[in-house]
Amino acid sequence: MADPTPVIDDLRAESGELDLLVAELSPDQWELPTPAAGWTVAHQIAHLAWTDRSALLALTDPGAFRALVEKALAAPGSFVDEGAEEGAALPPVDLLAAWRTGRTALHGALLGAPPGARFPWYGPPMSAASMATARLMETWAHGLDIADALGVVRPPTERLRHVVRLGVRTRDFAYGVRGLTPPAEEFRIELRAPSGEVWAYGPEDAAQRVTGPALDFCLLVTQRAHRADLALTATGPDAGHWLDIAQAFAGPPGTGRPRGTAHEGTAGPARGAGRSPQGAGR
Repeated sequence: MADPTPVIDDLRAESGELDLLVAELSPDQWELPTPAAGWTVAHQIAHLAWTDRSALLALTDPGAFRALVEKALAAPGSFVDEGAEEGAALPPVDLLAAWRTGRTALHGALLGAPPGARFPWYGPPMSAASMATARLMETWAHGLDIADALGVVRPPTERLRHVVRLGVRTRDFAYGVRGLTPPAEEFRIELRAPSGEVWAYGPEDAAQRVTGPALDFCLLVTQRAHRADLALTATGPDAGHWLDIAQAFAGPPGTGRPRGTAHEGTAGPARGAGRSPQGAGR
């Protein structure tokens, strides 16, 4: 069984980096609109704080978490926005304090999780490592939305390896959530990390292949950029179809971002400028 500590520590680092970005914002900056329609910078942090609290309950109080799931089922189209609205209404100093307190508690709970334990979630039960990976993916994706609102480019880090791995592992989920049958054969995925290293998954002789920058793949599977704006290459029709529907977050299919509105850090031909409790969609 793999040690979950590295991804848990990377989650803390990702959150800490985002904290540095928002810690000294003015009241006007907290109200800036982000690429997620209807959400300001404050909504983005409020959503992260809300989801961290949900994850903490899943780890420490399954009964209370089941009550959250029942609330979600009763209002599937609005409960995520309601959670973000509630937090965004707080003064920024209080919102920041709540986010910091919640993520610190979650870090401790993840580190203290019994080996092999699985915890309830809005989708299938998750291990501590999977929970930390999902939280890192969402923190990174919503952090991009905040950076775009502020006109800041956040350099990619080697922490993207966790987002890449999640994006690869959720291939079949992207088909299933759309009522489609996933391909039977594995794909070969070769992605260039920020360091220049190649992160590879799947059999070397696979007929269906995806290659390109790891950053662009992460933007695709979190639906922070349109495929046409990214430097990803698909070999084979099945691989091409997957890139059209890929999503690393749980919940219903996301709508993605329009063509020509890619994040500034992409390697694709166009430059420039969702949400779910389980991930970073939309």
